[in-house]
Amino acid sequence: MRRWFFNLGVLQVFGAMLLVILVMSVSNWMIYRNSISDIYNQMVDHNAKAVQSMIRSFDDSFRAVNHLIYTIHSLPYDNVLDTDGSVDMSKVYTLQQQVESLMSSNDMVEDVIVFYDNVPVAITSRGTSSLRHLFEQKYRHPVYDSQSWLKFLRSKHDMQVFPAENFTILTGSTQEYLMKKLMVITGGNRMALSNKNIVVLIDVDKLLAQVNRVSLIPGASLVVMDQNRQVLMGTGANWDLVEVINTFKGNVRDETSLTRENYEYHVYQSDYNGFIYIHRVPYQFQNLESVTRANRSIILTSIASALILSALLSVYLHRPVRNILRLLGGGSSKGNDFRKIYSGIVKLQTENQQYRSRQQFLDSELRRAVFLRALEEPPHSEEELREMETCKPDLLPHRYFVMGALLLERPAADGDTVPAGTLSAVLQRELRNVRPDAVVVHVRALRFLALFPLRETGERPTLLRRLREAVSAMEQGALEGWRIRGCLSKAYGADFRHFPEAYEEVREGMYNRPVNAEEAILDAAGRADRRGMHLPLDQLEKLSNCLIGGKHEETAAIIRDILQRNAGQNIGLRRMEHVARTLFYHMFRLAEASGLDGDALEALERRFHRALEEEGDIGRAERILIEAAGHIGSRIRAVKPDRLNPAFISQYIELHYMEDLYLDHMAEVLGTTPKYFSNYFKKTFGVTFVDYLSKVRLAHARELLRNTTLSIAEVGERVGYLNASTFATTFKKYYGISPSDFRKQELGA
Repeated sequence: MRRWFFNLGVLQVFGAMLLVILVMSVSNWMIYRNSISDIYNQMVDHNAKAVQSMIRSFDDSFRAVNHLIYTIHSLPYDNVLDTDGSVDMSKVYTLQQQVESLMSSNDMVEDVIVFYDNVPVAITSRGTSSLRHLFEQKYRHPVYDSQSWLKFLRSKHDMQVFPAENFTILTGSTQEYLMKKLMVITGGNRMALSNKNIVVLIDVDKLLAQVNRVSLIPGASLVVMDQNRQVLMGTGANWDLVEVINTFKGNVRDETSLTRENYEYHVYQSDYNGFIYIHRVPYQFQNLESVTRANRSIILTSIASALILSALLSVYLHRPVRNILRLLGGGSSKGNDFRKIYSGIVKLQTENQQYRSRQQFLDSELRRAVFLRALEEPPHSEEELREMETCKPDLLPHRYFVMGALLLERPAADGDTVPAGTLSAVLQRELRNVRPDAVVVHVRALRFLALFPLRETGERPTLLRRLREAVSAMEQGALEGWRIRGCLSKAYGADFRHFPEAYEEVREGMYNRPVNAEEAILDAAGRADRRGMHLPLDQLEKLSNCLIGGKHEETAAIIRDILQRNAGQNIGLRRMEHVARTLFYHMFRLAEASGLDGDALEALERRFHRALEEEGDIGRAERILIEAAGHIGSRIRAVKPDRLNPAFISQYIELHYMEDLYLDHMAEVLGTTPKYFSNYFKKTFGVTFVDYLSKVRLAHARELLRNTTLSIAEVGERVGYLNASTFATTFKKYYGISPSDFRKQELGA
């Protein structure tokens, strides 16, 4: 035991515990010196908020009574007398039921009394009676009897709230008298909506229960006065209000305060009816000296107990400290235990920093996942909604947001591939010079989305200008050699529900962006691209003939000419992609029709789609088209198929469908008889030659109707129908809709 006690480790633990005790004792002493006043101030502040809440509750209660009186005035039957001067009891009972229904929603209302001048019947929520019986038997008061109420109610007066008084009430069930404090409110008759006299009896105890006076600190109370400084009611014990008002020197107004003896008095005035509320709160806690002595005893006792506990813990913690050292890798060496623990903690901090970096990366990926998931149309799962709510402060810190789409084009010179994460970090860093809270998310390949939170929608024009400047600076600096294209959406409210709409807008903006646009960032809220495409059928036919004839240079020239002419017309990216795909699959069908197959064609197709869909690179797509034309053309020339085979027949029809193809001509081309060819075609293709030819022609007609402005007759002539009526009839036969209606439907979509 003695060896343990004098061990260096035990002394170190004991010294550390003493230091903790010293700091704790000083802190407790400072807290003790300031806690009483701080607690009192906090309670006073809380009490002031509670009083303001009570005043709002009082206002709501008086507003409800005013609404009740107004509603009763609005009820029918301004006169319950018949023509012979007798009381129409059916009207009385109807009015009584309506009054009972209105009163049922107000728990604080004890009763409502409605009567007419020169009518002996008084109507209440519980039935009918005479006014004399009500105020001399049911609601008895030593001062206010039926005559005094009649005299007051028949005089000209405004709405009047009488002070709360004790009434002797006759109960309806046991016929016993009970004492209850009631406050009487009468409706005004100077500008009344009807000739009804209305008296509302308020149960003061229920009214006070509604305003939640429990939240007041002990000893605090509240007095309610009307505009004429007449006391209506109060909470707590009675106090000399007259003397207090005299202390205010009669100037009782809103936000006035004073201190008198052991209390503070605060005056509030209602914004609704001008009533005055005087709040009395104790100036300081009672029995403060005893509380002080108790606190000193607690502090001294805690210090003594801490010293004893420190001594015991020093011995008890020696073994755990050695175990901690062994866990940190320093348990077998001699020296300062705490220094070795410090070294181990430094090592843990280094590892923790690495974990924190990984956590930041995971948080960034979570935000990216939430961003991309929010682009999808709802509904979302509950877990997804929770993740969106977690990431909303980071993604949408302000009232509005603007979304931008960015597309990076690779440098012309070949080099190492730059990871998408590196590009995303560069874009994020540079765009935060435009907006400090900008967020950049990698979508796929070289496509990125940017989110710019805005405080006001009027900031968008400035954002667009600064974004263009930032892109220009990046192309000359951080991303030198790269080309950046993009567009910016309109401003949306800061809600994830608007993400799909904003994403659709910027995506359409990128598709409709002219391929030769000089401005790096365009306004997606501008007009969509409506320019027509240049895709002449004679050029396609010439392309097919050049492929079949092995004329590679002419084929490449045709492809370049079609793409350049479309680019010169400033058509959008989507239409240019359509042109490129049409050229590619026109050549691809020739290859398939000629019986060509292989991995090379599939690889070309994959590269072509990647260049268009992922990178949006029309120049690279042009190079792949020319490469595909050379490959397909060389393979077609090497293959010499038998003419009477499905590939050659479909290829020939595809190339000559716009001509006057009839059965005899096809039989002559294939070197057989019309009858044999007709039977062979039906057996091989499953349809007649006429049906097959019509479908090919109409498929091309649909493309022309969708993508050109040619007239219906011109479209029919282009696909081999010399008679417009025949074309329209055939089109409707196969598609169930006329060509003109089809075009309207496509344009509408």
